[in-house]
Amino acid sequence: MYDVALSVAACARSGTRADVAWMTSPVVSDDALAFTPGGGRIGSLAGGAFDGLLSDAAERRLPQGRHLTHRVTDFESVVCGLPAGTPVEFLIVPAEQFPAQIWSLLLERRPVAITTNLQDDVVTSVGITSWEGADERERQLLADARPTVVATEGGLVTVLAPVERLVVAGGGPFAEALADQGRLMGWRVVIETRPEIVAGLAAGLSELDAIVVMGHDVETSSRCLMAALESAAGYIGALGSPAMQQARADWLAYREVTDLSRVHGPAGLPIGGRNPSEVAVSIVAEILAERAD
Repeated sequence: MYDVALSVAACARSGTRADVAWMTSPVVSDDALAFTPGGGRIGSLAGGAFDGLLSDAAERRLPQGRHLTHRVTDFESVVCGLPAGTPVEFLIVPAEQFPAQIWSLLLERRPVAITTNLQDDVVTSVGITSWEGADERERQLLADARPTVVATEGGLVTVLAPVERLVVAGGGPFAEALADQGRLMGWRVVIETRPEIVAGLAAGLSELDAIVVMGHDVETSSRCLMAALESAAGYIGALGSPAMQQARADWLAYREVTDLSRVHGPAGLPIGGRNPSEVAVSIVAEILAERAD
């Protein structure tokens, strides 16, 4: 749901209807799919296997959300990977039924608990709990930092926890090794070399996330580093020789960007790593150390 928050929040501000759907069983994640009038779709859910089912529900434009149950068909099974016949459950809720503060919490990539009260399969009300307003039980759920759904007497509580993102701005063996190491950590990793795309990716990063810039072209890597500095990323790393680090600093200074205090350059803890795998381990270790401070 974090990935659709920006677009859904814009719809809510403009008075445009948006219906937000997510799976509650058997697979729970922070993935969500939003539908807007005219067939617009934002986000991705279960590889698109159930888009038709959910779109039909959204097109009804009901004032209150619905709890949907369904069994996976043979075709859907191929797309989503669940065995045919598996019971699946979804919630699809109009954005206006959510408390307004949910969108800022999601945009800040904070853990939240969404309480959906149900009467039969109708969502009668939606409540949001963040860390500050949580009781002891809710805080334990939020502290576990993993998406889950808990059935209550009156409905369902969906706990959302953001997954760390790592943007690798560059290509080649070192970039691939770092991406592999990030995936081993369970992070969502994107490798991208085009500065304009990196800028778009960086804009969606939060303090939970990291971006590492590498590459031998001063112009390209410096533009990526500028995008990283304009982001809210909690870790910014720059890989390269001292001469490359200085060349990037000069490029940025010419454009009046002189505060590089957030940049870890060269990226990685000084463990003596030389080959791509060793350097990747050192960078991931530094990201973890930075987050722990």
